[in-house]
Amino acid sequence: MKKRKLPLRKCVVSGAMKPKKEMIRIVRSKEGTISMDPSGKMPGRGAYVSIEPEVVQDAWDRKVLDKVLETSLEDSFYAELLAYVEHQKARQELFGNE
Repeated sequence: MKKRKLPLRKCVVSGAMKPKKEMIRIVRSKEGTISMDPSGKMPGRGAYVSIEPEVVQDAWDRKVLDKVLETSLEDSFYAELLAYVEHQKARQELFGNE
């Protein structure tokens, strides 16, 4: 059987190319609302960030998502994103990549 190609995405913080499953998509809708998109299917302008707490902390410190999505994000959004990434990272270490 032929192996399927893994879709790769580029992290807006580190610039690393990784499989889509190892990234979290952040979306800005037409209305201007910003949200996390774990499914990767929400409509709107998207930016991918690695599921690594250090990368998310770097994005928070440098306000990378503000620049990429051309908006101003609250610290609470970065805190929520960091908590989500830490949770996902722990799940990956416990269960492996599904």
